[in-house]
This record gives sequence, structure tokens and C-alpha cells, in this order.
Amino acid sequence: MVTFLIAEIVLLIIYGLTTKLGKGSLNTGTTQADFDAQNLAATEDLRNKYPMFQDVHVMIFVGFGFLMVFLKTHMWTSVGFNYLIACWVIQLAIILIPFWRFVFEKHWNEFINTDMGILINADFCAGAILITFGVLLGKVSFGQLFFLATFECVFYSLNLALLEVVLRVNDIGGSMGIHTFGAFFGLAASFFFKPKVGIENAQGRCGGGYNSQTLAMIGTLFLFMFWPSFNSAMLTGYLQQRGVINTYICISSSCLTACFIATIIKGKFDMEVMLNSTLAGGVAIGASCDMITFGVYSFLIGMIAGAISALGYLYCVSSAQKTIKLHDTCGV
Repeated sequence: MVTFLIAEIVLLIIYGLTTKLGKGSLNTGTTQADFDAQNLAATEDLRNKYPMFQDVHVMIFVGFGFLMVFLKTHMWTSVGFNYLIACWVIQLAIILIPFWRFVFEKHWNEFINTDMGILINADFCAGAILITFGVLLGKVSFGQLFFLATFECVFYSLNLALLEVVLRVNDIGGSMGIHTFGAFFGLAASFFFKPKVGIENAQGRCGGGYNSQTLAMIGTLFLFMFWPSFNSAMLTGYLQQRGVINTYICISSSCLTACFIATIIKGKFDMEVMLNSTLAGGVAIGASCDMITFGVYSFLIGMIAGAISALGYLYCVSSAQKTIKLHDTCGV
């Protein structure tokens, strides 16, 4: 624990040297006119983004946190690790996300402006790391997870800067930068964290139970309710409205399609599909939620995403364990 405390003190020093509440140059002071303009901008920023930020915040700490308690012998650890790692990653991302942008844009004489936008982006970063955590759930200690989260946060921020600054990719809901990055980072890491032991535990005492999976449904329901805010938090005006509506249509159709597919194949509802595949539409529509102008396309994307995800849970997870010895606890 001394190592973690030292890391927090180092981050405290970095915050003192590099961050500022409001934009400003390192070389010049702030005039009254500048202050008034910043004050007005901050008021508008808070009014427009804080409600969405709170929704995303709930997703990170309640949605992801309780979604991971489905392992019957790992419930306290899952929600506790989720809480602590998310807090650490958010602090770290507030520094690293602007840092890589400064690198590519060659801005070296500015403070890091800590506004609502960077807080939302920091929550997004935490979401990517928690997706990675889902792959490794039940196989890593807090120390290993802390190191992995710190390491991943560096490369998540670098990848985000490449997408947004260099490639200028539109990925407003993070389908590529958050979900895909977090999933593949976790899958790569899983080969180094006792996959054989993980498979044995999944088949034995560490699998899901009736009570743990029922509690995990709390996380699924919170994620389902707030996903429109997740995809639309960085948008404004009619684009934000479009993002909310498209996401809601898409995630609703993925929910029903995934459950129906599982019922057709197994003859009953499958709890793993219910916990995870029902949310596939929120992920799939993220990159294009602000561009689609006809609800039928959102509906179709949700159906396809729900069907693919359900089939993945029913067939691909077990197949990957048998063929390439890939153990993925949450089926990421």
C-alpha cells in the first residue's frame, strides 16, 4: 500500500504543476475580461454537460461495478476493485489525455484545463480500463490491476490522441477508442494471467450463482438506462438529441433480439446473454449515433449487434477456451 500512496503523492505534485481551472498561458496573467469570459463559458459548460456527466459517472461506478459481481465468490472484490481502480484512472486520465494532445499539437506552454469535458473523457478512460478488468476478473490481485490500469491508461490516452488529432476519426460514443480498445487490451493481457486456472475456476466454485447474477442485473439495468447519455455526453444541440434517440432505439432492439436468439437456441432465457448481450446496441451505435438520421438504421444495427453478441456468448466464449486457451471471465 505504500507504493500506491507514493503514486498518489506523485500525481498530486503533477497536478500542482500542470493543471488549472480555466484556460491560461504559463507565461501571462489573466485579465478581468478573460476571467469574465471564462466564468460565462464555465457556467454554460456546467449547465450543458454536468447532467450527462453524472449519468456517465453512474455507469462507471454503479453500472460496471455491479455488472461484475456475477461471480458468486468474488462479489465484494469485484465491486471494491472497480471503485478504487476507477478513481485512480480518472485522476490519471485528467493528466494523460491532454498530455498526448499537447504532444501531437505541439502545445507546450499551456496549463491543462480541467473542465467538464476532461472529466467526461476521464470517465470514458475508466470505462475502457474496466472493460479490460472484466476479462481478468477473479484472476488478478489489486497490485497487478493497479499496475495494468496505469499502463493501459497511458496507451489509451495515446490511442485517443491518434484517433482524434492525427486521424480525425468521429468516434463520439467510443465504439473504437473505448470499447474495442479496452476489450482487445484485456484479451491480450489475459494470456499472461493464469488462463488455465481461470478456466478451472469458472467451471467450479468461481462461476456465477443465482444471487450473484441477480445482483449483477442491477449493473446491467443502470448501464441500459444511462447508455444514451454515455454516447451523447460530448455532443450539443440537435446532434445530442439525435445521439440520445439513436442510442435508445438501438440498445432496445439489441436487448430484445439477444434474448430472443438465446431463447430460440437454448429454449429459455440465458442469464449471461441477459447481463451482457442486451447492451450490445449501445456499443455498436456509439461511433455513428450523431450521424444517423433515420431510426430504422439504428433499429437494424441494434438487432445485428444483439444477435452477434448473443451467438458469441453461447458459442465463441467456450470455443475460445477450448481452442486457444483464452479465458475471458466476463465474455468481453
